[in-house]
Amino acid sequence: MKDLGHRPVLMEETLAYLQASRAGVYLDCTIGLGGHALEILMRNPGARIIGLDRDELSLQAAAGRLAGYKDRVKLFLIDFREVLDFQDLVPWDEVRGVLVDLGISSFQLDNPERGFSFNLEGPLDMRMDTRQKTTAEKILMTYPEARLAEVFKKYGELHHTRQLARKIATRRKLGLLKTTTDLKKLVEEVYRWVPQKNRLHPAARVFQALRIEVNQELKDLDTFLERLARQCPPGTRLVVISFHSLEDRLVKKSFQRLASGQEGQPVLNILTRKPVRPSPEEIEVNSRSHSAKLRAAERI
Repeated sequence: MKDLGHRPVLMEETLAYLQASRAGVYLDCTIGLGGHALEILMRNPGARIIGLDRDELSLQAAAGRLAGYKDRVKLFLIDFREVLDFQDLVPWDEVRGVLVDLGISSFQLDNPERGFSFNLEGPLDMRMDTRQKTTAEKILMTYPEARLAEVFKKYGELHHTRQLARKIATRRKLGLLKTTTDLKKLVEEVYRWVPQKNRLHPAARVFQALRIEVNQELKDLDTFLERLARQCPPGTRLVVISFHSLEDRLVKKSFQRLASGQEGQPVLNILTRKPVRPSPEEIEVNSRSHSAKLRAAERI
């Protein structure tokens, strides 16, 4: 199967922190196209994969990619934050490693119909789970100005969000906000965008904020990590890869709480005092990896 343009980030670092040469179950909470999972299966004949994803198209692609190892793979269409409510899906006593890759894949970004990229014209969708009703367009069309401004400030860490929200409210009344290109042009007007080397396009943060709101990406992430750590047996390695500061901050604080023993005995031993970043060589090959941060811990 072709790779669909997908390059898993921090591959060697992920496998090393997972100690993925051990026999047992590896839970991939956001399996995407199965890049990390495939490498584990190829290198370790004693490994079994349980893969989760809420993106049905990605899960179908992962199933095709991992077909050669189907006797060692189980895939479920589910939001990873729900897996702890279905205890029979995972044989927890056999789990040796858990991976949570919080990024959006090239497979999703490069499909114009998904609406994730401001560089490709498409509908204002941005849903990871296409079964849900809330889209980016619905948010842009229905949220009051104040709430829109709050979303862009909180999840995009942007300035001038009231001006941005006001412009959106004006355009939507005129029926001039239908596509990703419409939104990109609006953002460029508000922020008076002039391309400069090494300067992030403001639409990147606007689209990030909308995507987080559409998919509720930060909701209960810290609660999930704390429940997950307590559920796993001693020796389990937890690896989380994040792609923006909001996610990374939640992961860092969750690990710190669980390692400190604030709520009883310490549960985790933190393995990465600072986040692990991609090498310059990896960034050169895969520019989308530049913002990746990996944090790892071991269940005590």
